[in-house]
Amino acid sequence: MPRYPLLMLALALLLGAAPVRPPVRVLVLGDSLAAGYGLPPEEGFQALLAAGLRAQGLPVTLQDGAVSGDTSAGGLARLDWLLGDDPSAAPEAAIIELGANDGLRGTAPAVMEANLAAILDRLAARHIPVLLCGMYAPPNMGPDYGAQYRAVFARLGRRAGVIFEPFFLDGVAGDASLIQADHLHPNAAGEKRVVALALPYAARLMAEVVK
Repeated sequence: MPRYPLLMLALALLLGAAPVRPPVRVLVLGDSLAAGYGLPPEEGFQALLAAGLRAQGLPVTLQDGAVSGDTSAGGLARLDWLLGDDPSAAPEAAIIELGANDGLRGTAPAVMEANLAAILDRLAARHIPVLLCGMYAPPNMGPDYGAQYRAVFARLGRRAGVIFEPFFLDGVAGDASLIQADHLHPNAAGEKRVVALALPYAARLMAEVVK
């Protein structure tokens, strides 16, 4: 430990040492999957994601905008309130995890696309980069609906300023060992897999802010 900490600090400033950047503010706009439904907070998606990013030297502050049961329409309705009016406190990046409940309700893919596109438009207007988490429709909705549903995310994922994760529950959905008894939400082991898959995309999102 230095004997003269103030002197060392002054020398660092004189030598042009880079100031420490505050954590990146990231809005998580999602449903029960992003809210960590059925899990203790420390085992949920957001807590694990933040810990994973910090372990990579990427400090982050997540703004919890995930509401269980929410749809793309609900996320759009809440977005302006979540963004706020104070630029110094506004999100610098956003993770969009919506659509699962649209699929469960059989919402027309075109309606879901319009809602998600409006969300992306509002974020783009504020120059906020986005990680869009893709979703698959439930198999019981049929192959035609499933194809149209997936195509929505594929199209939106090609937008400028959007980082696209094709399937948020890849390797988890349908695996009984990784899903809770409701057959919908990841258990603790499944959540770890979800986060491991999302981390590289989230790191790319962070890089868009700190580059």
